[in-house]
Amino acid sequence: MNERIKPIVMPKWGLSMSEGKVTGWLKPAGTKVGVGDEIVEVETDKIAGVVEANEAGTLRRVIGAPDTVYPVKALIGVIADDDVPDADIDAYVAEYATHAAEEGEAEEAGPRYEFVDTPAGRLRYAKRGDGEPNVLLIHGFGGDLDNWLFNIDALAEAGTVYALDLPGHGQSDKAVKQASLAGLSTAVTGFMDALGIGRAHLVGHSMGGAIAAQTALDHPERVASITLIGSAGLGEEINSGYTDGFVTATSRRDLKPVLEQLFHDPATVTRQLVDDLLKYKRLDGVDDALRSLSEALFAGGRQSTVLAEALKGADTPVLVVWGESDRVIPAAHAGALGERARAEVIGEAGHMVQMEKASRVNELLLAHLKA
Repeated sequence: MNERIKPIVMPKWGLSMSEGKVTGWLKPAGTKVGVGDEIVEVETDKIAGVVEANEAGTLRRVIGAPDTVYPVKALIGVIADDDVPDADIDAYVAEYATHAAEEGEAEEAGPRYEFVDTPAGRLRYAKRGDGEPNVLLIHGFGGDLDNWLFNIDALAEAGTVYALDLPGHGQSDKAVKQASLAGLSTAVTGFMDALGIGRAHLVGHSMGGAIAAQTALDHPERVASITLIGSAGLGEEINSGYTDGFVTATSRRDLKPVLEQLFHDPATVTRQLVDDLLKYKRLDGVDDALRSLSEALFAGGRQSTVLAEALKGADTPVLVVWGESDRVIPAAHAGALGERARAEVIGEAGHMVQMEKASRVNELLLAHLKA
């Protein structure tokens, strides 16, 4: 394949994604693009997102038609310098289908979701990369490991990355034996023990951030650093309309407006995302798990545990990342640690900033891990 020609393909966001729909091009053919520029909007069965340019050049071909579904890895566009002949690009496009099929066969043999037995129950996880350091991604209240589908592969450039479903969440056991930050922290260290992970960088989103912080305070020898993304545990304020609404919602009409509060752009919430979460909420044990966690952590519409002062006195390196339009936990909490932590608030992003602004969040995380 011509190395001067760079493909834009239907991305694979999460292990279960097999296809996606092009919903619209943000750049017309002939446009100069830089690394990180948003090029095309894609909707999957999980979420709507944006494909960014991985290479600089000119958008020479727009192949993916709006409102058309394509399999993962299908060629939907081409970037190349202006001096690359049109005939070379035509040949590249014609050859790409064979190249993608060969890659797909190799990928089918790749890793899938895995499960491990721990003192907190059987937990599902995904693993990417190899070598040191170890990175552990911890999702928030009502989430699962797919909350990291835009991050896990990018972070695997730095080492071995694990993302788990906490007890009561995703496809892990639904019983939550200790509905507290300390109990969930114990579940995390139990997960690390079961997989032989002695020490790791913990990256936590929302409730997962508070779990990461609690783990760093309780077991500093196990934690190389923490990254707190839209994190609980840095102040008392929280949008109880979200947490209560998520717990009590029983229909699509109830749940959709609750989920829309997670994103700067409410259109990110797809019908399939709503349906998948409704199916999860209807599983045996989920209602009890969510209610017990909500009552323990967010009783009375406030966060019951604030760890900011304790973190200021700890030695663990801390990165804080927030979405400026977060409607679940105020972005003002990003400054709770003062000079103790590097903090960045990202515009045009809400509570799920690691999804909405994945490129910038991954850049910050990789720099933090290398430091």
